This record gives sequence, structure tokens and C-alpha cells, in this order.
Amino acid sequence: MFDKLLFPIDNSRETSHALPLVADIAQRYKSQVYLLSVLDSTELDPEQVEQARQTIHNLLKHAEAGLQQIGIQNVKSEYREGKVPFVICDVADELEISLIVMGSRGLSLAEGRKNESVSHRVIDLSPCPVLVVP
Repeated sequence: MFDKLLFPIDNSRETSHALPLVADIAQRYKSQVYLLSVLDSTELDPEQVEQARQTIHNLLKHAEAGLQQIGIQNVKSEYREGKVPFVICDVADELEISLIVMGSRGLSLAEGRKNESVSHRVIDLSPCPVLVVP
């Protein structure tokens, strides 16, 4: 049923809350797990972008190791740049993801949607079901 999971991650508390659920679903359905971290660098200077890239690299490495440590071996990491909700949905479409599991935190900075969360935008745009973890 859920052969490919997409787990967009950041440093939020909600990401850590979603991790056990991702692990449970992956074990239950023997799913391939794709970790995704997206950097929207439009408001950052070059030094901040490089620092953010390093932070994301470490975050993905740590999350992948954490999943493997609890027995999830079929894990791949993906790093992209762009507008977060659009990139998440594009990756879900490209990889033919069957379920996106994500935390509820994160605000879009798109004009006219300043108070809309990334998770709401992903729900609106997603090519597959989305499970949002508070």
C-alpha cells in the first residue's frame, strides 16, 4: 500500500514527533523511505546559504542513521533548493511517492499566503495522500 514514503525534514520538534510514525509505517509496509530537506535560499546571503546547506547535510545524515539504527534499511536522502511546498510535491511526483508524512510546522513566505503553513500547501498540491503530524 505505502511502498514509497516521503519524509520532508527540518530541525523542528514536529519532525522528531513524526519520525517514529514514519518508522512504524515503513516497517509495517516494508516501504522505501525518502528523506527530503529543502532550502529556500531566496532570503539568505551566500554565507548563510552555505551554512544552511551544511546544516541540512548533517540533518539528513543524522536522520538516515537514526532510521537505520531502528531497522529501516531502505532509506535514501534528497536535498533540493526552492519553494518548500512546491519542491516537496515535485519530488513526490517524480519519485511516485505513495504517502508523504510531515510535521505541521513551517510557514510559507509566498505572497498572499503569509499565514498558510507549508503542510497546508502540500496538502493542496500533493499528487498523493499526506499525513500531517502535530
